[in-house]
Amino acid sequence: MKSGGHWRRIASQIGRSVTVWAASTLTMLVLAGILPDFRLTSNDGDSATRIAVTAGAGAAVFGVLSALAWPVLVRLLLLVPALVLGLLVFALNGSLLLVALRVNPSAQGAAAPETAVIVAAVMSAVASATGGALAVRDDDAYRRRLYRLADRRRRGGPASPQTPGTVFLQFDGVGHDLLHTAAHTGLMPTVARWLDADGGSHRLTPWRTDWSSQTGASQLGILHGSNHDVPAFRWYEKDTREVMVCNRPTSAAELQRRAVERTRDSGLLSADGASRGNLFGGGADEQALVLSIAARRRRENRSRAGYFAYFSDPANAVRTVLSFGAEVAREIGQSTRARIRRRRPRVKRGGLYPLVRAFATVVERDVVVAAVMGDMLAGRTSVYADLVAYDEVAHHSGPLSRDAEKVLARLDRSLALIEKVAEHAPRPYRVVVLSDHGQSPGETFQARYGLTLGDLVRAGCGLPVPRRAERTHSGAEARAAVRAALRRPVEERGERHRPSRRSEPIVLASGNLGLISFPDVPHRMTKEEIDARHPALLTTLANHPGVGFLLVASAEHGGVVLGAYGAEIPVAELADCQGPLASFGRGAADAVRRTHGFPHTADVMVNSFHDPADGEVLAFEEQIGSHGGLGGAQGKPFLLSPRALSEPVGEGEELVGAEQVHQVLRRWLGEANGPQVPVRDTDEDRQAA
Repeated sequence: MKSGGHWRRIASQIGRSVTVWAASTLTMLVLAGILPDFRLTSNDGDSATRIAVTAGAGAAVFGVLSALAWPVLVRLLLLVPALVLGLLVFALNGSLLLVALRVNPSAQGAAAPETAVIVAAVMSAVASATGGALAVRDDDAYRRRLYRLADRRRRGGPASPQTPGTVFLQFDGVGHDLLHTAAHTGLMPTVARWLDADGGSHRLTPWRTDWSSQTGASQLGILHGSNHDVPAFRWYEKDTREVMVCNRPTSAAELQRRAVERTRDSGLLSADGASRGNLFGGGADEQALVLSIAARRRRENRSRAGYFAYFSDPANAVRTVLSFGAEVAREIGQSTRARIRRRRPRVKRGGLYPLVRAFATVVERDVVVAAVMGDMLAGRTSVYADLVAYDEVAHHSGPLSRDAEKVLARLDRSLALIEKVAEHAPRPYRVVVLSDHGQSPGETFQARYGLTLGDLVRAGCGLPVPRRAERTHSGAEARAAVRAALRRPVEERGERHRPSRRSEPIVLASGNLGLISFPDVPHRMTKEEIDARHPALLTTLANHPGVGFLLVASAEHGGVVLGAYGAEIPVAELADCQGPLASFGRGAADAVRRTHGFPHTADVMVNSFHDPADGEVLAFEEQIGSHGGLGGAQGKPFLLSPRALSEPVGEGEELVGAEQVHQVLRRWLGEANGPQVPVRDTDEDRQAA
């Protein structure tokens, strides 16, 4: 016998369906009265009753087609790039409406193709809003709707355990001090409530990055327990003659392979985990939008599955595409105002950047949040997801800009939504929020000095440089240094000495960290070798006002840090807040020493100037909010953890490096008493390293 509650749920479902159908019918009638190319009547005209029947039948057929045909169409288009898929949403939705009008029993409706796109988009949005508003009033219906958003329902699987699951949500690029300020000023009310001094559920802990303060190094260490030999975001490897780039799929896959080989462990998420929107998989069974598997061409590649999970609901697709367009318009407006008002510092924000920003702040956010909600409602043990919106906007608008503040507010709303979903999940969840690095403000090296780091290096090597760089004060000084070092006049234009190509360096930038490599030398060059080949180079770089310090190998000392006015300190004798590291704060010496021991550290590592008074650095890339090296907020991310979990570190201790963060997260997973990842012995790991 069916229980009374069962019949009430059926009645509730029928009631919601009827309400959504009625709203869709009314929408179709209104649009037919507004749009000239959309009609629900025959050419001879029809009665009001006939028109209403036509609208009702059309809305019903459109709803059935959307429910049945849409998921199939989206799955067929899964190999289409995500941005293109989002734009195809309108055409697909309009096509379904045209089919609905053709098979309508009344056979009275008609619409131009472009009008059908508009009608279908509006009807999908209205149906979604109506259904969502009704579903929120019913816990079971709300849960079912969220399952549908991410397509993560485990049909016929085992019941979820009652031990707590853990969601790790990464706010990419958000520094500790920035989050603290945003909470206390009311910009992020959810975070503020969690940190409330009177009964707040979470604690806020800063941690310190490695020298390479960027997502590739930090997330690899957090998810896989090792970021050994990741000296920067991009670097040249002499043994393979390849440039590694952390956000390149092939490089990400290789870095993950190396980390797994080094730790002999598949990762943080290897027990019933899910990885969403990350560079690396973390050993998770479920992976979507993960870069390290994006280069695969095999059928089991699930990197793009998250897009299907989200776009399989046409209402989600329409809403996201509309928001995408609004974000593009917002970026164009903001950049135009910044240019008209001549704000400084400023970088170019044209070309494809408005589309890139909209993808990061709208599409990636919506898809990843939907996937996390689905994972929670499916009862997964652990989930790690990366939201990159703030980092992308802060690079171009500045980490303290109003543009970036608006993104922080949206991240807080996403956090509130995930908190709400946790109330409906089949098991309790602990939500840990963390960041991989912060961002340091400052204008670009080129904007301040008129030449790039690559120009300065070429000038210091006596190589030709662009005329614009040659005319700058820095370029002139470099040429003078070369002339003095070589004790010969610099030849006139057209007769200047041109060294062989073998001496030309590769210069790469990772935020305010520069890397110089000489590809024709198979080993890491020493200071003595560089001075013999390019006697003015290291002096030119070390004495430049935009450079903080250099790291080079040394035949005499093993390695040395060079600074202005002839400062030269062996790596073994480095101390924080002294010599060339005077302005870089605590932990800088250890970070430099660690990187010095990497197999693929560049011939010359260049860290930009840093002003501790305002936290400013000078990016070697076109960014006015940067990270990747030492100096300022970029090296101080945060860990926002529930008080139900143990303290990250003991009183008076610091949380240093992504690898140590990994150990803390593993310990927390173990505290849930579920089928978790075994915690490795930290001392053994350190000895192995």
